[in-house]
Amino acid sequence: MGSGNELCSQEFDLDAKWLVDPKQILVGPRIGEGAHGKVHKGKYKDQNVAIKIIRKGETPEEITKTEARFAREVAMLSKVQHKNLAKFIGACKEPIMVIVTELLSGGTLRKYLLSIRPRCLDFSEAVGFALDIARAMDCLHSHGIIHRDLKPENLILTADHKTVKLADFGLAREESVTEMMTAETGTYRWMAPELYSTVTLRNGEKKHYNHKVDVYSFGIVFWELIQNKLPFEGMSNLQAAYAAAFKNLRPSAENLPADLAPIVTSCWKEDPNDRPNFNQIIQMLLKCLSTIPQPEYVPPPTMHPPDNAVLPPESPGTSSLMATTRRGTGEVMNSELGEKPTGFFSCFAGNCY
Repeated sequence: MGSGNELCSQEFDLDAKWLVDPKQILVGPRIGEGAHGKVHKGKYKDQNVAIKIIRKGETPEEITKTEARFAREVAMLSKVQHKNLAKFIGACKEPIMVIVTELLSGGTLRKYLLSIRPRCLDFSEAVGFALDIARAMDCLHSHGIIHRDLKPENLILTADHKTVKLADFGLAREESVTEMMTAETGTYRWMAPELYSTVTLRNGEKKHYNHKVDVYSFGIVFWELIQNKLPFEGMSNLQAAYAAAFKNLRPSAENLPADLAPIVTSCWKEDPNDRPNFNQIIQMLLKCLSTIPQPEYVPPPTMHPPDNAVLPPESPGTSSLMATTRRGTGEVMNSELGEKPTGFFSCFAGNCY
């Protein structure tokens, strides 16, 4: 058996710099699961990463579709880089299909919104997150890529909860005006109405649509950011999609801030041609942010010791001691002891997947 890179290069076409060596992948606890696979926290070459293990399928037809989807996702991930897209590190197809990306420890946007309920995000925070998402989508669209599954579960926060990044390209496709694309994609509650119909729900049915389906989904997500409620509350996913497609029903815009309501409602217009593109959305959001008054800076008071204060003598050993302990508690840092993190296990040493 050859190296991991040889295994990968025989199976699908990917630049050598993106090929990961499966022998250096360590898989830890599961942190997420979707329709097509599981995501684990792990390590690759001593770097903390997220490892997506693709579910291959049972039948030959399922396996063929999965492999095609995997190859498409990897190709697109290697094509685009942006600060608001989860950073792609590499992929491998054998012994199992794996995609490795940066580890974002802030959790999904869905979990974050749930954690702060019933409170809503601050105006600037909601607009800031919307800007992150719009910039990521603008990057994808500029490369001719439609995400097709934009929703809070596919938006991940950084550890400080200050930035949102788009992840999971499992349903993304390259846009083509000459090709018809399968319409049974995305999650119904956030799905553009042109994607949903009783005809196109049949497996394999195709229907023409374009990148404006992502704009509709963005409008629903932006509504959630502002209201911190589930859109079409009280309806099942299918009921919500049916109501949006055939009754032109949308979440209520009554309580949206006056500056944001026009942006949200323009994104979910029934005619895709009437929806703005993401570059226009970014400009509208930036204009909204510029109207927020900035808090006045108050410098901290300068502290002066009394003229007759007696200062303690400086200890020459304190600095070196503090450098090797955590916050001066006497706890020695792991780096000083040469300790390595534990709790991970090799995915390919056993049947962890």
